[in-house]
Amino acid sequence: MTQTLVYIRGLEQMMFDMYDYPDELHQLMAFFRDEHLNFLSILEKNNWLSPNNDGTHVGSGGYGWSHALPQKDFDGIHLRTKDMWGFCESQETSEVSPEMFEEFIFPYQVPILDKFGLNCYGCCEALVARWHIIKKMPNLLRLSVSAWANKAAMAEMLGGNYIFSMKPMPTPLAASTIDEDYVRKELREARAVTRNCRLELIMKDNNTIGNNPQNVIRWVEIACEETL
Repeated sequence: MTQTLVYIRGLEQMMFDMYDYPDELHQLMAFFRDEHLNFLSILEKNNWLSPNNDGTHVGSGGYGWSHALPQKDFDGIHLRTKDMWGFCESQETSEVSPEMFEEFIFPYQVPILDKFGLNCYGCCEALVARWHIIKKMPNLLRLSVSAWANKAAMAEMLGGNYIFSMKPMPTPLAASTIDEDYVRKELREARAVTRNCRLELIMKDNNTIGNNPQNVIRWVEIACEETL
């Protein structure tokens, strides 16, 4: 919803709105929430939903494989949102204080995620400072840990209760030849701090691979060597 908000108001103006027009901003966020809920209701009512507890891409990265979905009372025909993974993020508010996030964003995300059986949260935003808020999200299981996140702090917070969805830095794949030492160092450091976590690695945001497809293949090989 905050991406749509930024499209309408602009990133800087959105932040000013929290101070200058708080009531109006609440009204706008409530409108976004209600329309998202209405949209989900239309999809469910018309049986236009598809299962995503399989090899489907869910959230900001990762597969949807889960035996927890669909719900036990699923009739095998009429899929409901509670039989699926849901997803929310608010990377546009990365520089907003936890208090502002809790007031203007969080209350409007909760009713949407409450509709889903399992939920993913986050994309590129750092979650450490607002974890005490985000952990209240309903049915939360997968958390995005971006390349800029404090991985040690996130690992301590998530432990083995959530999926630590790590997004390694994509930069090495953009060079003509991959820097294997850098890749190994990053993965080893991450593996060390996430030893008690349910770690998944998601290489994404590869706008270029340095005109060398072998970079992708080699990165996967190194990742397997360092994590198995």
